[in-house]
Amino acid sequence: MTRHRAPRPVGAGGRPVERAVTIGLALAVVAGLGWIVGMIYTLVQWPL
Repeated sequence: MTRHRAPRPVGAGGRPVERAVTIGLALAVVAGLGWIVGMIYTLVQWPL
């Protein structure tokens, strides 16, 4: 009689992709914040 085994979790093969996605999202957040700060700076310095 065989025993049921749970599937093995993804090993080192899945980690680099997850790390790349996390780094990409972090860079996107930093770029977005930089864009927002740049827009605020532009509006503050705009000659009226």
